[in-house]
Amino acid sequence: MHKRIVTAAVVIVALASTLRAQERRQRRQPDQQPAPQSQPATAPADGEKKQDNKSDGKPDAKPDGDKLSVTDHEISVHGRPLKYKTTAGTIQMKDEAGKHKADVFFVAYEKQPPSDRPASRPITYVFNGGPGAAAVWLHLGTAGPKRVRLTEEGETSPPPYGLVDNEETWLEASDLVFIDPVGTGYSRPAAGEKQEQFSGVEEDVRWVGEFIRLYTTRYQRWPSPKFLAGESYGTTRAAALSEYLLDECGINLNGIVLISTVLDFQTLSFGGGTDLPYLVYLPSYAATAFHYKKLPSDLQADLNKTLKEVENWAMTEYVQVLARGTGLEPARRAEAVRMLARYTGLPADAVDKADLRIDPEVFRTMLLQDKRLLLGRFDTRMTGYDRHVLRRDAEWDPSYSQYEAAYSASINDYLRRELKYESDLRYEVLTGRVHPWNFGPGGSGYTYVANRLQQAMIKNPYLKVMVAQGYHDLATPYFATAYTIDHMELSPELRKNITETLYPGGHMMYHRLESMKKLNGDIKSFIAANSGGGERVAGSGPSVER
Repeated sequence: MHKRIVTAAVVIVALASTLRAQERRQRRQPDQQPAPQSQPATAPADGEKKQDNKSDGKPDAKPDGDKLSVTDHEISVHGRPLKYKTTAGTIQMKDEAGKHKADVFFVAYEKQPPSDRPASRPITYVFNGGPGAAAVWLHLGTAGPKRVRLTEEGETSPPPYGLVDNEETWLEASDLVFIDPVGTGYSRPAAGEKQEQFSGVEEDVRWVGEFIRLYTTRYQRWPSPKFLAGESYGTTRAAALSEYLLDECGINLNGIVLISTVLDFQTLSFGGGTDLPYLVYLPSYAATAFHYKKLPSDLQADLNKTLKEVENWAMTEYVQVLARGTGLEPARRAEAVRMLARYTGLPADAVDKADLRIDPEVFRTMLLQDKRLLLGRFDTRMTGYDRHVLRRDAEWDPSYSQYEAAYSASINDYLRRELKYESDLRYEVLTGRVHPWNFGPGGSGYTYVANRLQQAMIKNPYLKVMVAQGYHDLATPYFATAYTIDHMELSPELRKNITETLYPGGHMMYHRLESMKKLNGDIKSFIAANSGGGERVAGSGPSVER
């Protein structure tokens, strides 16, 4: 990735609707009611394997109030057997006075037989974003030993949905713990406790951090190399956790995997007097237009060459054009209109009427307007019928709607049927019950956590960061992430600890089979290379950057 030179930044949470950052910084009012409470999850079904008193680095018995189901499984990974133990259930979260505050649901996978040297087996804590998303997306989409059955290009089939063995699972390289933050999945506040104490940037970091500390302690994983992996708002959480875990819990991380990243919320938020989002979104528009063969012939020859040209123009001429505002000379404006039409595939007249500022909604509704097709937000390679062709705000997202039911059906069946965990609660795949989300006091600016990752890297110079982005993602565009990282105040040596890689696909680039294979291979290599002499993965190789 090469340098980008610009100032200011804006964002949108990846798996939530586009909202102004200022509007999402409001605290919940004192008289607002908490999310509806349900009874705790029921005990696992008969046949659950109880934890024995054995020297495998695991607790002798589950603490009172925890509801756990432990089962054993085996899959074949490229012709090699992979045996593993799964623990699915809830851990009671308490304050220091012992008051029950919440039940946090998790699913943990441990390779079997367990190593007699805990320091040789890494552990990775995994979560998604939203805010309001359960970990099911990474869990059953790419990382776990089972994944949702999709076509090679990442589309769902008609129901019934199903799971297949995941031969690319991260479990080859690391034990895995998938965490559902309070309000998502089966995680809920305790009776009488309000959701608002878990719903916010700092609130979320404290409670997820406490879960990680508690799990690390109970399951005797303090000697293990430790990693975080997050997607979308989960990358925001991971960045903040990197410093929190070190300063508050004494946990130094070996590495962090950031998938579809947002560390600076200014880079994704349109309006409000900033032009930065228009700059950092432009390369993703070009990548999409390239996919649909909407670019001039000289730009259709080589995608990466085209994107470098677009990135360079955005950070040199385009930034100056927008900075001139209404003082822009007519001839220079006409040339900017021509270049934007050239790089986006949109009509010059539409670019001119948009005042040289093309937001994602305009782009998604206009690029294939002649076919009455709406582009996906999470993945612009996917399209759907646009019944309001003259509207400039997208009515729905073709790259999300087909997946929600597939993931919901798969996780509900998998937990009960295979993992023997039973609950009558609704498993919240992506929920609004965590809102309103406290992004900080009003007037404090856009949410920004790159500085916390920066501080963690300065304090722990061994910390490595892998950034994975999709070419066709309009929720967290890759150039916004590159811009943010290039503006972190790191020494040249520490900057080398961050690698950035682009993959064909969108926000969940792993839905596309070949991209999933490449992504997971890179992640397993990343974990193996940064585990301080931990286990190596057969067949893993170095990552290839764009």
